[in-house]
Amino acid sequence: MAGKITPTLSLKQFMMRKQVLGLYRSILRTIREVPGEKNKKELKDWVRADFRSNMHVIDENAVKVLLQHGKTFQEELRRSLSMSR
Repeated sequence: MAGKITPTLSLKQFMMRKQVLGLYRSILRTIREVPGEKNKKELKDWVRADFRSNMHVIDENAVKVLLQHGKTFQEELRRSLSMSR
């Protein structure tokens, strides 16, 4: 039985992967606060699709830009949630 061969990540790549996964989890936790199950599902689906579509990006600068976009999205979502309360 042949196993799946995964490339070894450099320390920098490993740390960036950790940041990406942390942001992903944090965004999903923020989405839990969104009112309405339909809204939550739409946001979750959109975030999952967005992260999946960028899963194969390996350029460090491109990943940093995507991380910043994700952080900005999360901040805007949090701001919208706090204003709606």
